[in-house]
Amino acid sequence: MAGRGTRLRPHSLTTPKPLLPVAGPMLIERIVHSFVDSLNRDITEIAFVLGDFGREVEERLAAMARSFGAKPSFYYQEEALGTAHAVNCAAPSLSGEVIVAFADTLFRVDGEIDLAGADSVIWLKKVKDPSRFGVAVIEEGRITGFVEKPTEPVSDMAIIGVYYFRDGARLQQELQYLMDNDIRGHKREFDLTDAIERLLRQNAVFRAADVSEWLDFGTIPAWLDSTAAVLDTLPAQEVSANTYPDTTIVPPCHIGEKVRITGSTIGPYASIGDHCVIENSEITNSIIRDHAQIHNSRLHMSTAGVSAEVDSCRQEIHVGDFSVIRKA
Repeated sequence: MAGRGTRLRPHSLTTPKPLLPVAGPMLIERIVHSFVDSLNRDITEIAFVLGDFGREVEERLAAMARSFGAKPSFYYQEEALGTAHAVNCAAPSLSGEVIVAFADTLFRVDGEIDLAGADSVIWLKKVKDPSRFGVAVIEEGRITGFVEKPTEPVSDMAIIGVYYFRDGARLQQELQYLMDNDIRGHKREFDLTDAIERLLRQNAVFRAADVSEWLDFGTIPAWLDSTAAVLDTLPAQEVSANTYPDTTIVPPCHIGEKVRITGSTIGPYASIGDHCVIENSEITNSIIRDHAQIHNSRLHMSTAGVSAEVDSCRQEIHVGDFSVIRKA
């Protein structure tokens, strides 16, 4: 999670993308929950590969790891040299069974993932247009190869960026081999796929984990759409008639703690953070982050950052943290 998330600006200017909220919890927290729900394994350590995100971010991540009963470890990718380089930054944690996940995508699988008898398991999602993705070729229940953005119909199973390795040390050896021999791929970077290809050529057994839902968070529209998809899966919040005076709540919605709402319509598909104030407004398909204030506005497909203030706005907007927009 060392990337800067530039396509999510203005929100990623102050908050790393994996820490942005998805109907309440951080994206990275929902990703870890996905593993808890689908793997018959205890999570004993969570290793974060970061950029220069600062101590406050690390404290939040450490607290999250401990909430899962896991030890937090931190590593740093100071220069963007590719996915293989990023994973290899966490070399001291690559031992025993390891999951490698890129923290910008959320997934759901039906049931428990079977890891038995596999050297590696790769999470895959069937897609309509394989030419947009790296795909895995599957023969007789085993992954036999990988093709990046195929022009021929070799496979429609896209690689979503989540991998299991039974022997993390073996993976680390192949990552180090790429570094030592300056083996670079796309954009002259060290690619994780090249290390995986080397394992495949050594007859490692690769199997697939089928993903029923794959949600992207790479852009603001994707963040809004994927948050809406998550809201569809959550139980409805119980709201008494006296909680928010003169207000209509249209599910699905998420409303955080200590929120004050009066004279408004919230939802559908609105995610409201903690300690927000909303007055005389209509908010649909939007994300309002903690401590934001919305007055006399109609927001749709919009986002408002932490402690932002919006007054008398009736259009799609994306307001950064601590920003103020009001009618003159």
